[in-house]
Amino acid sequence: MTLVAENTYEEAQALAFEAGWTDGLPVVPPTVERVREFVDASGRSALEVVGEIAPRGGRATVEKLAANAVMAGCLPEYFPVVIAAIEALLLPRFHLASVQCSTHIATPLVVVNGPAATELGMNSGGNCFGQGNRANATIGRAVKLALTNLGGALPGDEDRATFGHPGKYTYCIAENEEANPWEPYHVERGYDAGQSVVTVHPAEAPHNLNNHGADNPWDLLTTFAASMAIPGCNNINVMGDVLLVLGPEHAEIIAGAGWSKNDVRSYLYELARQPLSLLKLGGIHGRHTHRNTLWPRWIDRNDDDAMVPVVRRPEDIHIMVAGGAGRHSVYIPGWGSRITSAAVR
Repeated sequence: MTLVAENTYEEAQALAFEAGWTDGLPVVPPTVERVREFVDASGRSALEVVGEIAPRGGRATVEKLAANAVMAGCLPEYFPVVIAAIEALLLPRFHLASVQCSTHIATPLVVVNGPAATELGMNSGGNCFGQGNRANATIGRAVKLALTNLGGALPGDEDRATFGHPGKYTYCIAENEEANPWEPYHVERGYDAGQSVVTVHPAEAPHNLNNHGADNPWDLLTTFAASMAIPGCNNINVMGDVLLVLGPEHAEIIAGAGWSKNDVRSYLYELARQPLSLLKLGGIHGRHTHRNTLWPRWIDRNDDDAMVPVVRRPEDIHIMVAGGAGRHSVYIPGWGSRITSAAVR
């Protein structure tokens, strides 16, 4: 990527659009001075290679990632979070090449935990998946620009998404740790509470779970399970990880009844299922569903009444807390691979 130096603003925009560096929106010109400021904020060498980004294997140096963060409108202090997100995306379990090139709707969701979320003023509350917060908007956008510009996943080219979704512009939130009645998500994953951690999920758009009536975990989670077992989603066909983001009011109902996250996972795992006969009507394998090698062996492919879970194991249901007032939560199915995390250096 050639850095813009002395161009006028209009020339810089024209160059970005002509070169295909933009997501369709104007970008901040990545001048040498701005890029150097971001590299300095990272504490790393400009030429350090963070990794090679699929599908085309572009070398993601710190300097090139900085250029994309500048173009996205980030502040320099956001840049270490962007790098950590890229590091998490490059872990093999995420299967970035497949996510980037699939006809599926998924795109990486970035979730930030720990002190960085507070220090950067990220939105973890009301409208956290929406507009209005610079850190959320530009960190997510920087990650997507890097995946496109360095990975070569251009729409209609390597990116074969049939539809895509608005998260392909930017898809980034923080967990609402203050409203979380359990331990923070990153602590559950083995990190210290004082560490800043970035988690990435190959995610569909959020599916709203509206339940204003239930006052107990059984009724609440029963409605959630019915909404999670979507026959047309990837997960019930190929498994992988899914994400449940509980709104604070729903989380309080569940935790107030003495339920742990593991209780929630176990309950949803048993209920979020569909009969084999229904899955044979469509999905990925259709009438050849009996050939599916991605399901657990205990599922009897010859029994139309066999109930197929949305994930292989309860622990594949990831749970965090975010959002504001109102008895809403969101379910975010995945592409079929794994959620991964990396600490912010």
